[in-house]
Amino acid sequence: MSFLEKFRENWVRPALFFGNNPVSLAGGAITTASGITMVGYWLLELFGRSNANPYLGIIFFLILPALFILGLALIPIGMHLRRGALQKAGQIPAEFPKIDLNDRIFRHGLDIVLVATIVNLLVVATASYRGAAYMDSPQFCGQSCHVMHPEYTAYRISAHSHVACVECHIGSGASSYFEAKINGTKQLIEVSFHPVAHVAPKIIPDYPTPIPSPVTSLRPARDICESCHTPAKFIGEKLLVRSSFADDEANTETRTILVLHLGGLDGLSHLTGIHGVHLGHIEYIATDPTRTTIPWVQRTNPNGSTSIYAASALKGAMPQGERRLMDCIDCHNRAAHTFVTAEEALNQAMADGAINPTLPWVHKESLALLNAHYTSQAEAGQKIPADLEAFYRSSNPSILATKAALVKAAGAELVTLYSENVFPEMKVTWGTHPNNIGHMSYPGCFRCHDGDHVAKDGSSITQDCAACHNLLAVEEPNPKIFAEIGLK
Repeated sequence: MSFLEKFRENWVRPALFFGNNPVSLAGGAITTASGITMVGYWLLELFGRSNANPYLGIIFFLILPALFILGLALIPIGMHLRRGALQKAGQIPAEFPKIDLNDRIFRHGLDIVLVATIVNLLVVATASYRGAAYMDSPQFCGQSCHVMHPEYTAYRISAHSHVACVECHIGSGASSYFEAKINGTKQLIEVSFHPVAHVAPKIIPDYPTPIPSPVTSLRPARDICESCHTPAKFIGEKLLVRSSFADDEANTETRTILVLHLGGLDGLSHLTGIHGVHLGHIEYIATDPTRTTIPWVQRTNPNGSTSIYAASALKGAMPQGERRLMDCIDCHNRAAHTFVTAEEALNQAMADGAINPTLPWVHKESLALLNAHYTSQAEAGQKIPADLEAFYRSSNPSILATKAALVKAAGAELVTLYSENVFPEMKVTWGTHPNNIGHMSYPGCFRCHDGDHVAKDGSSITQDCAACHNLLAVEEPNPKIFAEIGLK
């Protein structure tokens, strides 16, 4: 007996006989329906007719492929169940119905089965690829999971909005991929059982609010930041201008101008400036998960010796905590998810003209509205514009008569500022997520440059402002330097 004859007698004939059952037929129907639907959506995508709704992605890239595979699995399961039932009843035939390849209809049936099998394999392969690609997209990470709304909002308006989430949060290789997906599954369970978690918190875990910054689980900066940036080449100076507005009627504007000594590795291989001083030769111990409290610092000097600076509270003892080699993330900890303070957001909006500084008292009143308590963003969206209009109606009605459009635009901008930084449902408010760049709103640089980190020889980590920047003007209404360099 030839191989084809054996295959027909031992596999094809039994498969056709046992496959004639409700479970297998249902599996075939599910596979066919889901497959046709998926392919149809892919064709719509190909011709630019798809919808950007993230939940459609879940349906077409995750749920339907799962149904497709489930349908395929039901076919052999149904065959196994029917075989078991017939075997138990003693009804398995001694000889299965013959297959007549001379029958034209039967041959066409086999052709259809063969083509369907090939198509199924292609659909499964494509669906697997598309599903994996979709789960790596920012839309899936930020829009499908509502608890990530604050982080996704900050991401979309950041300088890194063109960088996919997985580029920073998932490493290369299968182990990193599966680790991330396992962690994602855990988060999915936490979100799905959120209502139950309040009833049985010890049995069902709940997701944290706010979502903590994953500083301890991020990949090293050399694998994230330095794939695009080269810190050693950030050489030179950077002119920085900050505008601030007073709480007086005229919203008096003042400017602070400074030159940042970015530094790096210069042409003579000297490490200079901010990046140079902190580049790859400073270790520290942080005693809290956010790395805000740093009582111990060790610096490797150019000659190979080390200098240890410890907070006075340690009294010579070694602190317990995370020991880490300093890299980009220690200062640029909110590079792609920056939340600002209400004061910073308002000053920037007024400097950009989104909120017109000619409106009297607009800075003081706007700051009070931004810092007020609202139960939701929807409530803030209603109350902030209404309260700003009510303020001018009661204190200066002429403003509404002459500058109603400016008041309306200011109210809309305040709502935008609030919705980009405050998320009451996730307990994210102004200042929830500190930004370690600088030292005006948060400890930042002063985590170490506080004058309290002292070495055994009495030297301390410098507090000299000129080490990092030169102040050209500090909160001056009309800085002379502006005229000198040709700025307005």
